Amino acid sequence: MGSDPQYAKWPLLPLAQHVFTLTNPYATRPSQQAAVKNLQDAITEHKMAPFYRYLAHPTEGVLNSVGEGSSNTAAAGKLGRKSSIAAGMIATHNPTTSLSLPWDENLYQQLQAENEKELEEFQKEEDEAVEKAGDTEIQAAKGKRAEFWARVGDKEKAIAAHQDLLEKTGILGTKIDLVLAIIRLGLFFGDKQLVQKTVERAKSLVESGGDWDRRNRLKAYEGLHLLTVRNYSGAAPLLLDSLSTFTSYELCTYSNLVVYAVLAGSVSLKRVDFKSKVVDAPEIKAILGDGEDKLLALTGAISAGPGADASMQDADSAPAAARTAVVNLTTLGSSTEQPEAEMAVDFDPLAQLVSSLYNGRYKLFFQALAQVEEQFLTQDRYLHEHKNWFIREMRLRAYQQLLQSYRVVGLDSMANDFGVTVDFLDRDLAKFIAAGRIPCTIDRVNGKGVIETNRPDDKNKQYQDVVRQGDQLITKLQKYGQAVRLRGSERA
Repeated sequence: MGSDPQYAKWPLLPLAQHVFTLTNPYATRPSQQAAVKNLQDAITEHKMAPFYRYLAHPTEGVLNSVGEGSSNTAAAGKLGRKSSIAAGMIATHNPTTSLSLPWDENLYQQLQAENEKELEEFQKEEDEAVEKAGDTEIQAAKGKRAEFWARVGDKEKAIAAHQDLLEKTGILGTKIDLVLAIIRLGLFFGDKQLVQKTVERAKSLVESGGDWDRRNRLKAYEGLHLLTVRNYSGAAPLLLDSLSTFTSYELCTYSNLVVYAVLAGSVSLKRVDFKSKVVDAPEIKAILGDGEDKLLALTGAISAGPGADASMQDADSAPAAARTAVVNLTTLGSSTEQPEAEMAVDFDPLAQLVSSLYNGRYKLFFQALAQVEEQFLTQDRYLHEHKNWFIREMRLRAYQQLLQSYRVVGLDSMANDFGVTVDFLDRDLAKFIAAGRIPCTIDRVNGKGVIETNRPDDKNKQYQDVVRQGDQLITKLQKYGQAVRLRGSERA
């Protein structure tokens, strides 16, 4: 067993989602009003003077362009310099909203004074530790300073403080915790390059002897990062594996993890893996399944593994009241920072998306896809950036799934199956055909039009690949031979 996680509380990632909601044109006004209130409360409660300035300062704040009558050249220049970092926090490059985070100079000065007072106390504690105590106490005092900068939202100073701790810490578990904290700082401010570099560092530390809990936490961190850079095929296995052992509540809620895992799996997994890891996965059925499937998943009756039969027997012999008890999955795990409660999430569109895609009910699938876009893709800061790509890839997946079963399909028949017009389907398929994503042709010369699939000849393709690779090998050998002859002539 490893030690308990450290440095796992700050920064508060939900605040970045509130900033996103405030600038999101798809967000409802009540949700934006709630986001403003949550931001104001958090800034006051946690004395977040640097973060308040970063967001709302009249000339330097990244939200200044959406404020009321405060845009100017200086603000535009500042926003431009921060655009690459703020892009992960702000919904659009040119957000428009009737709400803003007001700037209160007196509040800022008050928060700044309280921050300076805390820093003086940390410095005093550190000086006393240097004089009277050992390295452990000095590191503890520096750790408080690092957590302070992460709490108040000063990115540069927080990263520098965590890096300083990391260099002077010899305990592997603490090193991993510090690296995970830096990853959260990168996710908070939308710095993908920092997250990428730090994830690789965390992986090397974990591989050198990290404990089981930190290995599992890193899976969720890396999966979420891959989701933000549109590597859904890499994110899917990590997020799906994290469902059964999730304890990283400082990263996201369990409900959010389910959404990310299901969407990543739906767009990237092959049909066989999609069936086993998403459609039939007990962790997902416990959330997305109907009444009977959900109960079986919660009792373990459909759990894969050697203990499934015993779980079924226990469930059958249990009292009726015990069998029907609903388990709150958000309370599972051993994290030190578990949420008291999660907001209710309507998973029906997600459940319909999964079932309709697998069962080939394409009209329902298109309807569910529109609902998923409206409810999840446009409202989440990690999904919003890639929503158009996701919708396009899911449409492509449904088209491929239908066409691979037939040699010839009527255009009007396929349009009816998907619940769209023939013209829309013709235009949509034409884009994928031109890009080489769907091996078929559309003939609308005679009649209403037919779609003919061109099934690839696998054996012929393999033969062509061997010939091409052989030509490349011969070319390399010839170049190598020429280089050897030249070196021999120089020695002679």
